[in-house]
Amino acid sequence: MQGAPELAPKDCAPAQGPRRSVRLWRPRRVLATPAALEHAHGRAMLARAEALGIPVERLRANRLAGLGGPDPRRAYAEAKATLALTVAPPTKLRLQPIPPSADWRFDLAEGCPAHCQYCYLAGSLSGPPVTRAYANLDAILGNLAGYLGRGAVTSGSDARAHEGTTFEASCYTDPLGIEHLTGSLSAAIRHFGAWEAPVQLRFTTKFAAIEPLLGLAHNRRTRIRFSVNARPAARYEGGTDGLDARLGALRAAALAGYPVGLTIAPILPMADWAAAYDGLIRDAADALTGVPDLDLTAELITHRFTPGSKTVLQGWYPGSDLPLDEGVRARKLTKFGSVKFVLRKPVMDAMRAHLTASIARDLPAARVLYWT
Repeated sequence: MQGAPELAPKDCAPAQGPRRSVRLWRPRRVLATPAALEHAHGRAMLARAEALGIPVERLRANRLAGLGGPDPRRAYAEAKATLALTVAPPTKLRLQPIPPSADWRFDLAEGCPAHCQYCYLAGSLSGPPVTRAYANLDAILGNLAGYLGRGAVTSGSDARAHEGTTFEASCYTDPLGIEHLTGSLSAAIRHFGAWEAPVQLRFTTKFAAIEPLLGLAHNRRTRIRFSVNARPAARYEGGTDGLDARLGALRAAALAGYPVGLTIAPILPMADWAAAYDGLIRDAADALTGVPDLDLTAELITHRFTPGSKTVLQGWYPGSDLPLDEGVRARKLTKFGSVKFVLRKPVMDAMRAHLTASIARDLPAARVLYWT
């Protein structure tokens, strides 16, 4: 691939659709490491920030220091308002499987600008939640070919082999939420679109600024999934685009020929949950009415938490009423031996039966990939 991409080039005519008001994250500051600025993509990201008038600090060293502090709430707020331009370390080029979503995960960035009160990154990433965008994009994308055909989730599965080798790009970030500042997602979509192999790029987003992606030559090798939840859960999703904007972006992406998906997560045992999730699925069906050649999947993910993530989340959001009572959950061990708290089996079974039946009724085109 070539060097730094343009912000929004049009490789083909974009699909027509209604314009929507979308949220664009504007960090209070950008930190640029010397190593990041050795890369054309790092310099391009810096130029984007400067063009938006965002204060930029060119660091003398590659280490991000002084991001914590004695007040965890203040440290959280400052970190969440910071974008750091860094270089992905060598460990990031040793890809890990990411079942049940995809064969492999790779990272364009780490950290997310949203303020979701159930954020799973709270238990996955250490230190202040700064968003780090990686400048060595050529190396990250060039590394993927070595994993072609080696996965066990899709490329090694009879049920999903038609998806090819799948690469998940949103495990540790929301790449669309920072795309206006990085351009990394557009570059990845072009890379997969030009890759003559049975491959698929996958990412999930809670944002709706989809327009820069609509005209790209994706060749249907990128599946854009929108993370959605029942409307009563909106209070837990600060700093994101609302459900209607996300569903509008879902329609626009589908009209532009992208395979699309719904990631319904985290499924919560809220009051009158059956009616709430029925409403969500009907709204999604309405958004996709009349889309030709629709390629739609659904991924259903129930709410779970660990003791560590609970502690972090309650420190970040002390006033939240997110249900984190271990007493009404089932205690399970992960494959790594750590503890997590999940919905109890009767609740899990009832929700699974209801949601899958609702999808079959109102979204019959959708393939449910998994329930977890």
